Amino acid sequence: MILGLTLLYVGAVLFVNGIWLLGKVGDKEVSVINIMVGVLSFIIAVYLIFRESDNSAAISAGAFTLLFSFTYLWVGANQFLKADGIGLGWFCFFVSITAAFVGVSSISDIGFNFDLWNTFSWFAWSALWFSFFCLLALAKKIQRSVAIYTLFCAIFTGWIPGVMILLGVVNT
Repeated sequence: MILGLTLLYVGAVLFVNGIWLLGKVGDKEVSVINIMVGVLSFIIAVYLIFRESDNSAAISAGAFTLLFSFTYLWVGANQFLKADGIGLGWFCFFVSITAAFVGVSSISDIGFNFDLWNTFSWFAWSALWFSFFCLLALAKKIQRSVAIYTLFCAIFTGWIPGVMILLGVVNT
């Protein structure tokens, strides 16, 4: 259920961030959900890491969840600080590569169940973070494309799977 909770709010923050990238939400307002979801996912990550200190799967899940937490907290902080986002862009490059490795690692677990979605999502998130790297650190003029892809990821890698897990439709 923790995964469902996390994904639901990842979907929410990505959805609002996509709308923000389209220019429909202001900087200060978008910072609120980024900070809230960043804090929530940080608490979840810390819980996973320290709940069972000998559970390597939980520690791994917590470590990867922190990639999301720090991204959202950084986006929120950038809005308040009016930062240019270049540092965040380089962090996104690091996370993109990490997410690609997680995606490749999860290929061996693929079946016709939740593992297929998990692998797809890690590659989708890797591409998303890479697009933020290109947008922020390299200053590529791709904001609208990134916004649309962010909305896609919000719906198909966060919101829908999160709700399905929370409703018990999908077991992880």
